[in-house]
Amino acid sequence: MGQVAVSRLPVDDVGGVSQASVVAGVAAMARKDLAPLAAGIDDGTVYPAELLRRLGDAGAWGTHRPANGAADLCCAIQSISALGEVCGATAFMAWCQNTLAWYVTNSGNAALTARFADGVSAGKILGGTGLSNPMKTFYGIEKFKLRGRRVEGGYVVRGALPWVSNLGPDHLFGTIFEIEDKPNEIVMFLADCSDPAITLTPCQPFLAMDGTGTYGVQFRDAFIADDHVLAAPAGPFVKKIRAGFILLQAGMATGLIRDCIAIMNEVAGPLGHVNRYLPQQPVNFQDLLTELETETMELARDPYNADDSYWRQVVALRLRAGEASVAAAHAAMLHCGARGYLKSHRAQRRLREAYFVAIVTPATKQLRKMLAEA
Repeated sequence: MGQVAVSRLPVDDVGGVSQASVVAGVAAMARKDLAPLAAGIDDGTVYPAELLRRLGDAGAWGTHRPANGAADLCCAIQSISALGEVCGATAFMAWCQNTLAWYVTNSGNAALTARFADGVSAGKILGGTGLSNPMKTFYGIEKFKLRGRRVEGGYVVRGALPWVSNLGPDHLFGTIFEIEDKPNEIVMFLADCSDPAITLTPCQPFLAMDGTGTYGVQFRDAFIADDHVLAAPAGPFVKKIRAGFILLQAGMATGLIRDCIAIMNEVAGPLGHVNRYLPQQPVNFQDLLTELETETMELARDPYNADDSYWRQVVALRLRAGEASVAAAHAAMLHCGARGYLKSHRAQRRLREAYFVAIVTPATKQLRKMLAEA
């Protein structure tokens, strides 16, 4: 694997934290600590909980905490990208953890934020996001899979989510239920995996990403206390956090694309005499990567922008990033030829991870539907 690049685009300091030093620290951990784990994470024998907690110690999950009514996602995205250069599955878990922090630190529930924000941002509390079903429901693709009713001190929730990632027996995740007798009213909340009424069921093996702590989650009349409610009603809150939810995924794509460029460059010596006939060359993807990163950084500095044109830019960027990931990984495989077809070569892993970038919610087809209806 090529050396993880750290100095990409300049980022500002936020809240007294040097973003450049955070990204540099994450990149160093990716090279030293994550690289030996990547194969085990890919085949599902390793879930890197300890590494995720240490990344929290290094500041990876806390740089985008809101301050003075503003937030900056640049460092978080670049940190995810640095991890993604080494392991796409870990970049995905980093997105999950960052998204959980994004929910908690943006909640208007002061009791919830006071209780969980520091722990999540420091990696002492791990977890993820269960918004795949709600995000699809908002655009008419699915119906809400969780339903709840109001009781004294909170809600009782029933239903099941087929896939939620970065979970474990003591983890949290944010998701949404629909109120039973008010079908147009939704509540967003934190689910606690240690609750006996919440059951985690291992999923069938995936094409890739099996070490991401992904489970089916069953709610059996689970009581959700008011201090676990992120927002009720949740509609305005979702609009506030939705751009950040999507923009943070860009780091998964840029890290993967950068390593695919590195793979193509690595085989330029022995195979360049024939690879030059391929239509897509490393320089083409380097230009595309620079464009994607430049636009991502611009958008990431203003995640609360409520303009419709800004939202369309975010969605369009995410669509381009997913498609570019698949194209870059495909090109890397062709540049490697038979050696990339070996299970021991990371080119085939990058291809499998690239398809995940293209299908994780919001998937390519949903993004196209969102743009068509915007």
